[in-house]
Amino acid sequence: MLLLLLLQVLASCLWLGRSEVVTSFQSCPQFFFQGTPPNDALKPNNPAWICQRYNNQYHFATLYNRDLRIPAYSAYLYQPEDVTKPGNIWMVEPQLIGPDYPKDMEKESTLMSHSNVTLEQIKNSQASHQDYKNLTGLDRGHLSPSYHQPTFDGKKATFTLTNIVPQNAKLNGGAWLQYEVQMMINKTEDCTTTYVVVGAVPGNSYISSDRVNVPSYIWSGACCEMGKNQMKAWAVIAENDKNAVQPLTLGQLEDRLTGLYKKGQVSLFHSDCPRQ
Repeated sequence: MLLLLLLQVLASCLWLGRSEVVTSFQSCPQFFFQGTPPNDALKPNNPAWICQRYNNQYHFATLYNRDLRIPAYSAYLYQPEDVTKPGNIWMVEPQLIGPDYPKDMEKESTLMSHSNVTLEQIKNSQASHQDYKNLTGLDRGHLSPSYHQPTFDGKKATFTLTNIVPQNAKLNGGAWLQYEVQMMINKTEDCTTTYVVVGAVPGNSYISSDRVNVPSYIWSGACCEMGKNQMKAWAVIAENDKNAVQPLTLGQLEDRLTGLYKKGQVSLFHSDCPRQ
């Protein structure tokens, strides 16, 4: 009986590992401190858990809002390296269309030609390249930014539309960029491992004929291991119509998000991560 139970558990784990879009982050727990993702207070009504895979390797994780066609959040390890940045070649997630499609993210043209997928199928399952054309005052804002990745493939993997939200252009190229570059460098100076979760609070406006939601807030939380059982954390939040970033403690951000999402107390990291 014990052997049968073990075989059933093993079969379940292997099934979960087959697909990039699954029902949990069991295939890529390494992007979360203590393997613990944010709690269900951030879960949208129609979610997709994506272990973001490119060139047969996982690079970060995303909880995707299928209804609003934006990520709820992306989680990654902060490992910036001076590696050539790839061109802006935008990709989509094939397995949001169905589990039998490729596991790796692909360009729309590649997916349509190699997997017999139509543009309509792509657009029915997620945001498309066309949705982000002719933006006014908005950019394609990365949640997991390319320059926080250590390899060329990792940087390229961030150019998937499942990691993108319509972000205020001045914020994206101004205060938010300063946070991602200058503040993160300063904050992580003593860190050995830094776990980051970056999310977007849904807003009341849309682009592309009401297909893609424009977030009301962009936020980020980080949990840093410093060795000798020492830890620290920090957070920021920004309104998506202003060029300003507000620094917070992790606990303050979780409380703020609790009020914004209204789905119960938000927890972004394992309880061992300090909130003050």
